[in-house]
Amino acid sequence: MNIVLVEPEIPPNTGNVARLCAATNTVLHLVEPFGFKLDDARLKRAGLDYWRQVEWHRWKNWGAFARQLPPDARLWFIESAGPTHYSDAAFRPDDFLVFGRETAGLPRQLLEAHRGRWLRIPMFNPQSRSLNLSNCAALVLFEALRQQGFKGEIC
Repeated sequence: MNIVLVEPEIPPNTGNVARLCAATNTVLHLVEPFGFKLDDARLKRAGLDYWRQVEWHRWKNWGAFARQLPPDARLWFIESAGPTHYSDAAFRPDDFLVFGRETAGLPRQLLEAHRGRWLRIPMFNPQSRSLNLSNCAALVLFEALRQQGFKGEIC
């Protein structure tokens, strides 16, 4: 699996996602610009010593990331107001789970261009805008892993 963070802004969220990726052997893609420096102490603290265990890639922008994708790549865009619940998607092992900035989400034109792969996590309180980015990544990733039978599980 692959997790893509597009223009992440909050270092601890990115660090937590890195730790998630390490624990699940998931590839992490970080798409610039970032709202922090990669040597930020909060980023390192949240990821602890797991950064060494993560296969991760840094991309200058969305275009650079998109150009390196194989022609058959399947991207899932997780953002509020998506037409499909994340649990209704049929995930494959090489899929990319794409998450946007904490304050602004993913660009609307990107979502509209991929409406068939735009997923949402259900919310139940109208006063809550969203869940934490790292929580969202964990929810969707573990659903994808569940669908694949948790292959490679060690404990």
